[in-house]
Amino acid sequence: MITVSEAAKEHALKLMKEDGKPEGTFIRVGVEGGGCSGLSYMLEFDNNMKDGDQAFEDKGIKIVVDRKSFLYLVGTELEYSGGLNGKGFVFKNPNASRTCGCGESFSV
Repeated sequence: MITVSEAAKEHALKLMKEDGKPEGTFIRVGVEGGGCSGLSYMLEFDNNMKDGDQAFEDKGIKIVVDRKSFLYLVGTELEYSGGLNGKGFVFKNPNASRTCGCGESFSV
């Protein structure tokens, strides 16, 4: 399962509203090769389910992840940080053995 913090929920809902996203829009998260630690996180708004997608709902936010990425993301919490060190969504991934300084890539 992938969970969402209260701050991430609020910011995601705000962005969806500002961008005029249609009802049924969800957050698609995934993993792709690249980044300074080997694997990079991917996050986008989507409203089309694909074959093999896993869907979760937490705090009223639907999160969708493809089957391959789910193996790397199981147990992850999507956070939002608006602090001085940067602003944006952050992945708290218990499967990551190493992360880069910016938090956008990891290795297992």
